[in-house]
Amino acid sequence: MAKRLKPQGCCSLKAVRPLAKARSDRYVRMLKALADPTRLEILRFVVAQSGPVCACDIVDRSDLSQPTISHHLKILRDAGLLVGHKKGLWSFYEPDPEGIDVLAGLSSVVVG
Repeated sequence: MAKRLKPQGCCSLKAVRPLAKARSDRYVRMLKALADPTRLEILRFVVAQSGPVCACDIVDRSDLSQPTISHHLKILRDAGLLVGHKKGLWSFYEPDPEGIDVLAGLSSVVVG
């Protein structure tokens, strides 16, 4: 196959090293989790609170069933964006500080 010639005056490109697989996988998992509007809103709601949020309060502010909300919460936990703990029958959620820091730093990875 013949190599195409670049147009005259074309910019030189910066070298960009690929992300390490583990780091790339983590970003992809987070972004996939946040690609769903319900999960994005759940995360925004939980992050806005001053302490842990009961799952029942998340269900109450949604038109979705409790099992559906639980599914979304599991995906957010698996993505490293939320942490949960139980108190009796109730589950409480709060932002995972490490995950939120990773998410906040994502722009520097994309922009460089």
